[in-house]
Amino acid sequence: MANEFQKSVVDGVLHVSVYLPRLDASSAASIKDQLKADLDTGVRRAEVDMASVQFIDSSGIGFLLGMYRKLPKEGAEVLLRNVHPSVQAVLELLRLHRVFKVE
Repeated sequence: MANEFQKSVVDGVLHVSVYLPRLDASSAASIKDQLKADLDTGVRRAEVDMASVQFIDSSGIGFLLGMYRKLPKEGAEVLLRNVHPSVQAVLELLRLHRVFKVE
């Protein structure tokens, strides 16, 4: 589990680095469960480093959307950093590049 991702909360911002090549049903559920407490503490923003993620499926998308929904309505932002082109294509196909800020 420790090798799947790393997390920290600094000044109300949840920082997550995913170290898996696939953000799919098995990995997304595991990470989601481990971030639940952090999301329930009132973070207002999340930043996800996805440099290692080369594939994302509907469960991975659901994980990202679930994180977004847990944030306060005002000023909620999920920033995706270092997005692989194949993941970027999925985000654009689903028009989620309008929901998430992609760097």
